[in-house]
Amino acid sequence: MFFFNPFWPLTALRIASLKATSTLLLLLLIKSNLLRLKGGLIGGLVALTLISGLIVSTTVAGGAAYYIFQNKKSNDDDVNMSDDDVINAEAVSV
Repeated sequence: MFFFNPFWPLTALRIASLKATSTLLLLLLIKSNLLRLKGGLIGGLVALTLISGLIVSTTVAGGAAYYIFQNKKSNDDDVNMSDDDVINAEAVSV
């Protein structure tokens, strides 16, 4: 036989509050996971930017060093002055 519970509104309220609490906790968990994911993506992009900047600056510095070395090498080939000419030019007095 089925007995009528006079406190059924309280039982229904307790079940509804339990459902609301579990829904709220689930939403907070999803939010925290999304925030963690967003933070990881932003951190990854910052790290990628820093690493690419380091690579670009290293490449520019290496290219500049190579250009200076090639210029110095070509200038050394163009100048065919002997030490005797330098000494004679300095020894001339007015």
